[in-house]
Amino acid sequence: MKNNIITLTDSYKFSHHKIYPVGLQKMYSYFESRLGAKWDNTVFFGLQYFLKEHLEGIVVTKEGIAQAKALVDVHIAPGIFNEKGWTRLLEKHAGKLPIRIKAVPEGMIVPIGNVMMTIENTDEEFGWLTNYLETLLVQVWYPNAVTTNSYEQKKILYRYLVETGDPAGLGFKLHDFGFRGATSVEAAGIGGAGHLVNFMGTDTVKALEVARDYYSAGICGFSIPATEHSQMSLLGRDGEVTMMRRVLEEFPAGLVACVSDTYDIYNAVKNLWGGELKELVLKRDGCLVIRPDSGNAEEILPDLLASLGQSFGQTKNEKGYFVLNGKVRLIQGDNVSIETLEKFLKAITKAGYSADNIAFGSGGGLLQKLDRDTQRNAFKCSAAKIDGKWLDVYKDPITAKDYSKKSKAGRLALIPDGDTVKTVKVEGEKDHPEDLLLTVFEDGELKKEYTFEEIRARTGQEFK
Repeated sequence: MKNNIITLTDSYKFSHHKIYPVGLQKMYSYFESRLGAKWDNTVFFGLQYFLKEHLEGIVVTKEGIAQAKALVDVHIAPGIFNEKGWTRLLEKHAGKLPIRIKAVPEGMIVPIGNVMMTIENTDEEFGWLTNYLETLLVQVWYPNAVTTNSYEQKKILYRYLVETGDPAGLGFKLHDFGFRGATSVEAAGIGGAGHLVNFMGTDTVKALEVARDYYSAGICGFSIPATEHSQMSLLGRDGEVTMMRRVLEEFPAGLVACVSDTYDIYNAVKNLWGGELKELVLKRDGCLVIRPDSGNAEEILPDLLASLGQSFGQTKNEKGYFVLNGKVRLIQGDNVSIETLEKFLKAITKAGYSADNIAFGSGGGLLQKLDRDTQRNAFKCSAAKIDGKWLDVYKDPITAKDYSKKSKAGRLALIPDGDTVKTVKVEGEKDHPEDLLLTVFEDGELKKEYTFEEIRARTGQEFK
């Protein structure tokens, strides 16, 4: 389905051109994470995808205008659609959008309550266009939320690795299992790319393509051979060990993962992997990663680590925690989220085991259990130029006593403030000399492009 930029909006916006005051020349709006967000900082990521996919180049066409008019005439009523405005934009700007978007560098970690992006029309005939694009641009909330969610889990994992093991393995400690649970292929791609800003492990292939096609990445995520229950249950309960043996024989070297709770995870770990198949496991030139997939992980994981330690051996590291024989590890892929991750790690370390022994896979908890209110992302008009005069624009719902919803007024800049940043108001159309908001899009052209490598470097500074 080919998108039409004119219909990538909410229905009510079709009528707004009739409501704006006479003399409107410019509208200026901003995007932020409002106070009260789930996390105190938002990792800004994903705008470049939307710019390249939807806004760059010639996006308004005669055919698109006709299609949108036909839709709106029936969807709402004849005479509502802004045919004159869109036709004028096509004639004057050859179908390119006379819009300027400024934003913080992608991968920047921004304290909530601060501006992260601004948008305004560059041609004073098209003041109605700025907020028409709100619907599409606000969808940046999703890669922002996933990247932030992944980043916050990275902080938890890093803390436990510093305490109990080796932080060098951090990049592969949280694996993306979320493709099948995402709402669409596009969501899996842009959300999965957000996760890859922080980690190196993924099974969401579309994320690799988004990072490659929109952020000039090489292959920036990696996986390993692994089984699912359909293979492990094909020969029935008595044939489980046969399938396990086949995995070891087909993959004699490197990492390989095998789901092992098809019937009895304790029997599989103690008597099959750690018994009948033990010598094959030890003979491999690589590591077997065993995956439990059901039950109470806070109880099961310590038990499995103890069983593997007894079967394959374990040593105590310099930090006082047990590390299994390098031939075996665990991956927990069930019920993993920001809410459960620390509980699982706490249970493991309480039992005396290092976080080196385990990795985690997350699906819905990583890509899906988020919404626009997770980081309270909002897009609001804060200034307008009417009859040559700039006016502050803001909302202040005092009767609701929801002070977090009071919006900012005026044209804005984000500037350094000691170890952090702050949002300030600027006068007229002047630029602030310290503004961290950079022009990334103007008049149909991408003005600033970020590579995946530099985005990763920006978010990874805390973990060095």
